[in-house]
Amino acid sequence: MLIIFGGLPASGKSTIAGALARALGACYLRVDTIEQAILAHAPLAERDVGPAGYVALYRLAADNLRLGNMVITDSVNPLDVTRDAFRSVAIAAGRPFIEVEVACSNAATHRHRAETRQALAGESVPSWAEIEARRFEAWSADLRLDTFRLSVEDCVAQIAALTRSRADQA
Repeated sequence: MLIIFGGLPASGKSTIAGALARALGACYLRVDTIEQAILAHAPLAERDVGPAGYVALYRLAADNLRLGNMVITDSVNPLDVTRDAFRSVAIAAGRPFIEVEVACSNAATHRHRAETRQALAGESVPSWAEIEARRFEAWSADLRLDTFRLSVEDCVAQIAALTRSRADQA
């Protein structure tokens, strides 16, 4: 099964996706990790990774799905084209998928998270202004989680329940 996460930076998706991966013993693939690795080895003149991080993420997800692993992808996933690509990966592998949008409905809380979060070694994090300006197309995800109202544990429980339900249907 492919569990496809999406949501603005600092919404809580990486925290939830990581906790879910630990709970389910799933393969966790994070686009930020891929993009930072690309940037760490790119000449200074080539500091825009473009779609390379997502393309690598699709291929890593496909490899792991073909091995029979449950895969969790963690990315902003802001556009219909990226969401279609993730769905295509699951379909090509003959595996079910679940789409999970993570949002924080309280702007003050979301801003606080964005302004106080710690970047991992070598990473940069977007400013609140960059997050607010980010394009995020409307999405009819299978599950929409509001991290202002739900704890990480509640979010993990809801996704795990949906995962079990979809696995039973497959």
